[in-house]
Amino acid sequence: MATPPVTSPLISDDPKKRGGLDFRVYQDLKIGIHRELLNHVDLEKVATQRDDDTRREVYAVIQALASDLKTPLSAPEKERLSLEVLDEVFRLGPLEPLLQDPTISDILVNGAKEVYIERAGVLEESGILFKDNAHLMRIIDKIVSAVGRRVDESSPMVDARLADGSRVNVVIPPVAVDGPHLSIRRFGHIPITEHDLLATQTLTQPMLELLRGAVKARLNIIVSGGTGAGKTTLLNVLSGYISEKERIVTIEDSAELQLKQRHVVRLECRPANADGKGAIMQRQLVVNSLRMRPNRIVVGEVRSDEALDMLQAMNTGHDGSLTTVHANSPRDAIARLETMVMMGNVNLPEKAIRKQIASAVTLVVQVARFNDGTRRLTHITEIAGMEGDLISMQDVFVFEKQGVSSEGRTLGTFTATGIRPRCEEKLQACGISLPANFFEQSVKYQRGQRDRR
Repeated sequence: MATPPVTSPLISDDPKKRGGLDFRVYQDLKIGIHRELLNHVDLEKVATQRDDDTRREVYAVIQALASDLKTPLSAPEKERLSLEVLDEVFRLGPLEPLLQDPTISDILVNGAKEVYIERAGVLEESGILFKDNAHLMRIIDKIVSAVGRRVDESSPMVDARLADGSRVNVVIPPVAVDGPHLSIRRFGHIPITEHDLLATQTLTQPMLELLRGAVKARLNIIVSGGTGAGKTTLLNVLSGYISEKERIVTIEDSAELQLKQRHVVRLECRPANADGKGAIMQRQLVVNSLRMRPNRIVVGEVRSDEALDMLQAMNTGHDGSLTTVHANSPRDAIARLETMVMMGNVNLPEKAIRKQIASAVTLVVQVARFNDGTRRLTHITEIAGMEGDLISMQDVFVFEKQGVSSEGRTLGTFTATGIRPRCEEKLQACGISLPANFFEQSVKYQRGQRDRR
């Protein structure tokens, strides 16, 4: 019994209408059926049942109640009404059609009357509405209680995860001034592959070959970018180049990675309980992972003092590690690493921290999302070592933005800077050879290639 798509004819272009009825009238019909359903079914009991037989039995009761309605609704409209009531009982109510749409990557609920979605990197209003904030809170409670969490005035912010791996963030009053806010970051059931990245022109074949070789040669790589730039997506693709013969330990704040290898140990942080105790932080997991005999350590995102432990792991035999960091450029990524190491209250001079970074990290891959929703690898930058007290960096590939088309599309060109990366020797030592013309300088690239921090 499939849920109709979000494009059902019952969903009118006017978000205040459903099947020609005023939205409030339509919501009152749903509430009336839901209340009448209480007289026929023990909802608290059946809502915990996941089998199809139970759903079919409840659906048959709902259809019978909908058929008795005196409101002028067509048969398809009554069927959709029945399915929406069924979603209220077993699933996430008005959000369910959005969760069933694979083209939607983000669902952003700004109170009961504003629900935005993101498709192909572009935000648009969905037309989905909740009856009121109490209705929205019931759906939020259903989400967080399913993962053993709670949200109330004493704990108004919650991070959670849906069964399909989607990441959920909830903020409610008094922190949220205008009512409950719900953000759902979705992840496709079919992971994006290297072929998808090439088809969408996120990167070029030479850039992909360099990154593939770097992963196979066990170089340490940091993927840098802003929120929604595609860092985790790229990390998933890069992790696919890790050998099946290696033991991989992944460490994440909220599990999102979708590694295909068999020998993978997935670790996830745990928030504090209602008493503020029992939290397991990312740094603890990084330290513990070193005792698990990993060949590779993949950290979903470095955001705090675990940066020092990760760098030390990279420098003490756990090469080939991968991670992401929030930053706007490769230079900013290195600066953020320095800052996060200092958050650990370590009494190390800046030069010592920078030496750790320069010896641990080989490549910084910068990902950006442009205004038209497209995503590009804007830099593949190599850490070239230390020059005095500063970290020396050199761009190997860049994306040069060249304006915007009349349709609003971002224009630009991927170019090689003409610099052969020093890590090429490590690639060759592992039997990986890249054609010399991959790194030939483009005439369009005129800026200085080498900078220092």
